Amino acid sequence: LCVFSSLQLVSLLLIGIAAWGIGFGLISSFRVVGVVIAVGVFLFFIALVGLIGAVKHHQVLLFFYMIILLLVFIVQFSVSCACLALNEEQQSELLEVGWSNTNSARTDIERNLNCCGFRVFYPNETCAADCLRTLHCRPCAPILEEYSGMVLRFVGGIGLFFSFTEILGVWLTYRYRNQKDPRANPSAFI
Repeated sequence: LCVFSSLQLVSLLLIGIAAWGIGFGLISSFRVVGVVIAVGVFLFFIALVGLIGAVKHHQVLLFFYMIILLLVFIVQFSVSCACLALNEEQQSELLEVGWSNTNSARTDIERNLNCCGFRVFYPNETCAADCLRTLHCRPCAPILEEYSGMVLRFVGGIGLFFSFTEILGVWLTYRYRNQKDPRANPSAFI
């Protein structure tokens, strides 16, 4: 049951962080928030399936829980390792691609970090930052690069920690699934 609660904790954290981002106005992109909430709801549903399977000792639910948890582990482990393996040049390239492909995130970044433009701000561009009134705006790239490494290490470390709890969950589910149901008729096993 401990493994089910750790998966529920991850799912509730995802949903809570997305709600916190919307509540404080840090994120206005509903696509990003929708994806984070959808992943959180999916993980919560999977944890619930595992919990029901464990309580009822239902072999099929436990099997599907084990397979889905293994797939979640593979994806989460891969993403966590990728977050930890990015060097500064790759982080900079990733930030530049993200900057050029999203308008809503660009607006949120400029407003929250009080910066304009990625590397250079051109006067014909729009900017949501307050610094535009004083005409003393810094470019956003140095600010983003300063925090991106720290955030990637933090997210990678947390993801790596929870991925190992998930592989422990796969192993425990496998072990529990192959045990005899204590509520079953003992003569049925003979």
